[in-house]
Amino acid sequence: MATPTKIAFEDIESHVGKEIGVSDWHLIDQDRVNMFADATGDHQWIHVDVERATAALGSPIVHGYLTLSLLPMLGPEIMQVTGVTRGINYGANSVRFTNMVPVNSKLRMRQVLKEVNEKAGGKQLISTCTVEIEGQERPACVAETISILYG
Repeated sequence: MATPTKIAFEDIESHVGKEIGVSDWHLIDQDRVNMFADATGDHQWIHVDVERATAALGSPIVHGYLTLSLLPMLGPEIMQVTGVTRGINYGANSVRFTNMVPVNSKLRMRQVLKEVNEKAGGKQLISTCTVEIEGQERPACVAETISILYG
């Protein structure tokens, strides 16, 4: 199991430009894909019709937005900031889905802290989050995310 890097709120700026860490691998199975399809209403056959997707693509593929939605789960495996009273997701500067993810793949995230800025009485963190697919060179997703932490 990944051990998150613990960083004190007042010291977060000292980690700018550094890779903070890497999460554990997580299996993304067809049940998870189907639940995501039900939650979002995105039942495109490439995700949920196992027989048709396997014939056309080799297997069903994971929704890009499901991959993106894993970031809040994977982030705490990488970094825990101490001395924080609350944190919010503020958005993303960019998101790119750079590779298809076959169902039953394992994914993990690599995080680099790109910037820390004062914002709204807290600290705005801009991170580059790269979601990797086990056994593949090209990542599934690269996102520049923005969050705000309050001490």
